[in-house]
Amino acid sequence: MENKNNPKTIKAWAMFDWANSAYNLVITSTIFPAYYVAITANPKNGDHVSFFGHSFINTALSNYALAAAYLVMVLLLPILSSIADYRGNKKIFMQFFTWIGALSCCCLFFFKAESLEFGIICFALAAIGYSGGFVFYNSYLPEIATLDMQDKVSAKGFTYGYIGSVLLQLICLVFVLKPDLFGLNGGSAARLSFLLVGLWWIGFAYIPFSILPKGSPNAQVHNHHIIKGGFIELAKVWAKVKSMPLLKRFLPAFFFYSMGVQTIMLVAAGFGAKELKMPTSGLIEIILIIQLVAIGGATIMSRLSGVYGNIKVLAGVVVIWIGACIAAYFTTNIPQFFALAIVVGLIMGGIQSLSRSTYSKYLPQDIPDTASYFSFYDVTEKLAIVGGMFSFAFIEELTGSMRNSALALCVFFIVGLVLLISLLVAEKKVRKNSEFSAA
Repeated sequence: MENKNNPKTIKAWAMFDWANSAYNLVITSTIFPAYYVAITANPKNGDHVSFFGHSFINTALSNYALAAAYLVMVLLLPILSSIADYRGNKKIFMQFFTWIGALSCCCLFFFKAESLEFGIICFALAAIGYSGGFVFYNSYLPEIATLDMQDKVSAKGFTYGYIGSVLLQLICLVFVLKPDLFGLNGGSAARLSFLLVGLWWIGFAYIPFSILPKGSPNAQVHNHHIIKGGFIELAKVWAKVKSMPLLKRFLPAFFFYSMGVQTIMLVAAGFGAKELKMPTSGLIEIILIIQLVAIGGATIMSRLSGVYGNIKVLAGVVVIWIGACIAAYFTTNIPQFFALAIVVGLIMGGIQSLSRSTYSKYLPQDIPDTASYFSFYDVTEKLAIVGGMFSFAFIEELTGSMRNSALALCVFFIVGLVLLISLLVAEKKVRKNSEFSAA
């Protein structure tokens, strides 16, 4: 795309985050987890539920469902994104996954205790729609912004997402906390929120759909079948990624610390509901605090990266994440959870925004389309979610406590920190060699 840094295009791009972040807040972080725990809780049998004849702890089942959804995307995204680059039609894929996610959220309106299998399947499909749309959304970043603007534009996207999701969350909060005013009960008010998420998601997504370019084909002549051409494109990109020393080092570091970050984001509400017996209203308040603080966190990290460099800032944030996991293990009351939420909010927005722009900076800036390149980023993140969520659920089932699962996440952050330090050393060597060659 020739006209980079166009304000209208950047705002339209950021509106996609505004549209789909409502899913992330309402479905994965607040109202759905609280509703799900409420309708499946049964202390007499250890909160076990039956899913197609198999018994699971209720929260472990939802975590396994998310892990399975992201595993599906790990298998599909490299193929789909390479096809999108080969044909130059990534916006169509972006629209397809958006519709899957939005319709699945609308279908959750019909989820009740007696239809557990239906609800879990819709929950998993919504996650597939969300993650599928995001890879193509992320791939627009180097297309719409120059190298020096990518940290700022990435932060803008996350900021729009946090603001949009908070606005819808406040609307849903009115229904959930005051259902009587609308002739509803607690359950129907929660399910109405799921319907609103789907409508919000697809409605606002049409702003970027109408303005963003459809993509540019990386193949001048389509000499191959679309599937074969996609695999050929993927092989080309993989060969190039392997030849980029900094990108090769960044992806493993991103993988390990993302195992911790993404898992904490997805289980925070369930942790509060189960370990601290927090009511739905309290959970929503805490997640709203996280979202609002995250707006400032994304902006602060963007500015700090300009002073200290992306990798140093990322390493510092990972250290704070390690402290947060240890603090979660010892959290026993709601005030402590509120304090922890503020810290998590600050580092959550920053690490997501800075990770995306760091990866974008390591990419070649002159390629016609970038979906295939960003599929490696998104597959790394989705694999991290699969590993993190599975580990969290497995440890909970093994030990009977989500606290032990939270503490175990420290291991992933520590490995990620070591790899970031290694990347920092490699980055300095590359910079010195570049200066030597220029001289």
